[in-house]
Order: sequence, then structure tokens, then C-alpha cells
Amino acid sequence: MTGKVRILGISAYYHDSAACLVEDGVIVAAAQEERFTRIKGDSSFPHNAVGFCLETGGITEKDIDYVVFYENPYAKFDRLLTTYHATVPASLPSYLRSLPVWLTQKLWMRKQISEELGVKKHVYFCDHHLSHAASAFFPSPFEEAAVLTIDGVGEWSTTTYGIGKGDDLKLLKHIRFPNSLGLLYSAFTYYTGFKINSGEYKLMGLAPYGKPIYAQMIMEKLITVDEEGAVALNQHYFDYVGGLTMTNARFDELFGGPPREPESIIRQKEMDIAASIQKVLNDVLIIMARHVKEATGAKNLVLAGGVALNVVSTGILSREKIFEQIWIQPAAGDAGGALGACLWMWHQVLGKGRTIQKPDSMSGAFLGLEIPDYSEEDDAVLRRMGAVWQEMDEETLQDAIAEAIDNGEIVAVARGRAEFGPRALGSRSILADARSQKMQSHLNLQVKFRESFRPFAPMVLAEDAEEYFDIPQESPYMLLCYPVLEKQRIAVQDKGLFGIDLLKQPRSKLPAITHVDYSARVQTIDKERNPFIHSVISKFKSRSGCSVIVNTSFNVRGEPIVNTAEDAYRCFMATEMDCVVIGNRFFRRKDQQEKPLSEEERSAWLRRFDLD
Repeated sequence: MTGKVRILGISAYYHDSAACLVEDGVIVAAAQEERFTRIKGDSSFPHNAVGFCLETGGITEKDIDYVVFYENPYAKFDRLLTTYHATVPASLPSYLRSLPVWLTQKLWMRKQISEELGVKKHVYFCDHHLSHAASAFFPSPFEEAAVLTIDGVGEWSTTTYGIGKGDDLKLLKHIRFPNSLGLLYSAFTYYTGFKINSGEYKLMGLAPYGKPIYAQMIMEKLITVDEEGAVALNQHYFDYVGGLTMTNARFDELFGGPPREPESIIRQKEMDIAASIQKVLNDVLIIMARHVKEATGAKNLVLAGGVALNVVSTGILSREKIFEQIWIQPAAGDAGGALGACLWMWHQVLGKGRTIQKPDSMSGAFLGLEIPDYSEEDDAVLRRMGAVWQEMDEETLQDAIAEAIDNGEIVAVARGRAEFGPRALGSRSILADARSQKMQSHLNLQVKFRESFRPFAPMVLAEDAEEYFDIPQESPYMLLCYPVLEKQRIAVQDKGLFGIDLLKQPRSKLPAITHVDYSARVQTIDKERNPFIHSVISKFKSRSGCSVIVNTSFNVRGEPIVNTAEDAYRCFMATEMDCVVIGNRFFRRKDQQEKPLSEEERSAWLRRFDLD
């Protein structure tokens, strides 16, 4: 017996199931179930993620000391019953749909989790927003910080704020359901034809193509905000409390028609609506942050919850300098609740002290499954797939990647431990030349097979970031959006152009990563968190004089980010990427024995994934 305390955290049964293992306060492993099952947003019990965490920790289920679930199902059921009762008879269809699963499964969560794990363990429940808050504060680099969590809804809370000091965390105030900034944004996600709980980032990406002509109406008709940032939604226009949709006919009338059909043409109307709700979110977040600053007196702020993934709003918050620094949990959504629940158990329930790590305690978010440099098992899998590759030492591999990018080639990278959270940060990434005028369109349409309006993010050497972006702090997890500097911009003649046509004009010396409003979702690369990619970009800089490359997640639309060597090679062969790195293997498209997929074969493969 080592005497180590091992805590398993679980998030499941809503969306984005995940597991996390913490040992004596150290995050050992964390992963989302979707990476293993290849089902986007998989909500089932995270058997694979749990198995991975235990294997990484070198333990079995019997060695776990505490199991913690990321929310309290009893409090959640109380909300559902209360809201259904308040909205009868309209809520009856929704009530009848949800009640059986609650009576047969969710109210017996402790028993169910023990059965799923195969061992009898007492399961602890951490409140949903406390899980978010713990995931934001405890791994942060701050001794003391204000804490702000914003999402759709947990048990009852939709927004909370509080203060973290040392190993203590207290939530001071909350906003309760049905008043929710996250659900307001999701309502507009639904209305503009995107999927809620996955399409919000598309709405954010669409906003720069429009004008916020509806923002005033939203503030007058749909939402009231007091001086503390507390929001109240006018339920006259929404249907999410007891109905089966987010909005209703009165909402449709207000905005001049029914919701856009998914996958139909995106009109200027949707672009203007996106710009409008984004402006409202930006403005309300600033009001909230000012109040949190006044109420806590803290110098720094940490954030979590799904709304914290809105990089436009968080970037504006960062540049406002209400707080000296902000730190956002890279797995800010519900998956990160598994991690937060573990740390809540360690610090708040068990009363264990906190050791603050620099730059933080997240290990660069590289907490998932490892693709090692060399592996006989991976070699065997790749040979069965007909793969042809060169093995290289690390420096030669970095040179090869830098050279390929400089030559205009698209290079995917799958090596080391996978990222925990929704962003690919260099371990499961597709890399390309940010200087290319055609790269944005080519990546969207021929590699990712996704909507043409979607922007791409830059990776930049941390030490050079201020040469390219108006960036007041580091952004290692690609969670802050900043403007491209004036000196990097190009004068454009886009009068008469609107909507998607704005893409036709390059706006900077880095057109592949510059959005139509000159913004970029920046990822700063430092030696400590990501030495391999830092060296790749340094070598690219030596060749090109440029410290910026494109980074996008290694997947196609609707597919979870690749996890294994097999996932990586399969995705490579189904797309129009030029090269892929798997471990320390370098693969070129032209060297492969297998022919590229035909259009028919590619379409069949893509149909495996539900459109996000």
C-alpha cells in the first residue's frame, strides 16, 4: 500500500461524458468518452474513459478511494418537477418523455455508477456549478482569484460567482433557472439552424459577417440586466422551460419568421442575428465581470462553464483589463466537471492543501490517451492498413513538418497525449501555412468538409505573439480572441460585399487565420507546455520569417478529434491532407499504397458522423 488517495471523477448522462483520475491532488489523466467511441458528444457512461484513466494510473477499480459525480441528480430532478408543475399543461409532453429515465435510472445514480464500475463504492455528488468552479480555480496559477461560472443550467444555477483563496473555494451568488445567459445564446443557436450544445461556436463564428441590428430589440424584449449583471429572460418568447423547443411562435414573429432549417442556406438575416446576440453576450459579460470584481476585490479571474468557451466574449473581457489576468479551464464545458469534482473532493471535502503550479496544473491540457513515439502495436495496426512511412528522430521530424508547411502542404500531427477539452492544441492537430490566401477555403471544404464561413485559429510562438496580435496576456488554450495588429493588416476594398462574400478579400499578411473583423482565436505556444510544437514553429520561422501557423483540430465535421494511430491514419486517407505525423512516423500522401477514397467512398465514410 502506498497510502495514496485516488479520486475518480465522472461526468455523464447529459452530453460530453468524461472521466478524470486525481491522485493525491495531482491530475493523472482525463478524457472524454467520445474520443474512444467515435460518437460526437457521447453522453453514455464513460466506460472507455474510466478504463483509460485507471490504466494510466496503474490501478484497478478496487484501488479507487472516492468516486465523485459532477452534479446532484436529486436537485436536478427537483428543478424538473418544479418547472413542469409550473407550466402544466404545456409541459406534459416533455414531462412524459423525461420521467421514465429519471424513475428507472437517474434517481438511482449512486447504484447505477457502482454497477457500471463493477465495484461497490459510495458515490459523492458535487453540485454542477461547484464542479465548474473547482475546475477553474484549483488548477489555476493563482493563490487567490474571483471565480465566474456561466452555462445553460446545472441543477438550479445558471451562473455563479465566488472567491477562491488557497485551498478554499466559496460561491457567493448565483442566477437561477430559467434565467440563463447560456440558454439565451443556445436559443439563438437553435433559431439560426444550428444544434444546441454543439453549434454555439458556429453562431459565434458567423457573427462577424453580420451587423448587430437586433441587439437593442433583444435587450428590450428578451432580457433585462441589472447593474450586477443578473439577467432575467422574458419567458413569453421561449419554450425551453416546459416545451420541446427552445423558442416559440412569438419569438418567430419577433424575428420575422420560423427558425432556419438545418443545412439550408445561411442568409444575411442569420448573420445579423448572430452579430446581435454576440454583442449582447459581450456586453452582459462585462457588466457581470465588473460586479464580480467589485464584490470580491480579487486581482485575477478564473472562468468555466460552456459560455467560457465563447472566445470572442472572453477576449473582450481580457482586453478590458477589469482583472489583471484571466484563466479559463481548457475543458470548460461539462467534460471538465469530472475534473472539478475530483478537485472539490480533494480540497473541500477531504481538506487537503493546494500546491500552486506554474504555469498551471493542467499539464498543457495533455491529459488524454498517448500515441507514443514508437510502438510495435501501432506499427502493426498501420501496416494492416497499408500505411507507408519513414521513422524519424524528433528533430528531423520537426524539420520535415516545418518544411512541408513552408511549401504550402497540410500536415496533421497525432503524437503524445491527447488534449482534454474541445480544442486541439498541437497533439491532435492539422497544421498549415497562415500566409496562404487559399488555405482557409481549402481546409474547410476539402479537408474538414465543413461550412465555408468557419474561421481557423493561429498558433504563434509565445515570445513573438505581440508582433502579430493585440494580446494583453498569454493564451495557451486557444480560449481568447484578439485583434490582428494594424501593421499586419492589408487595406481592403470590400464595398458592395457582404456576408460570406467578405471572405474573398484577404485582410492581413496572415489571411488564413484572420477573420473578416480582423480577429483571431490565438493560441500562444511556449516551450514549457508544448516543446515539440514550439520547436516546429521555430524551425518554420527560420525558413519563412513568420512565427504563425494555422492550427485546427484533427477530424472532419461531426467526427470527434482523432484519438489513436488508427483514427489518425483513417482520417488522413479520407481527406486531402498532404502529410501526417503519427508518433515519430512521417507519412506522405504520394507514398501510400492505398488509393485516396473516391467521392462515393468518402461520402459513405462521412455519413458515419452526425452533422454537428
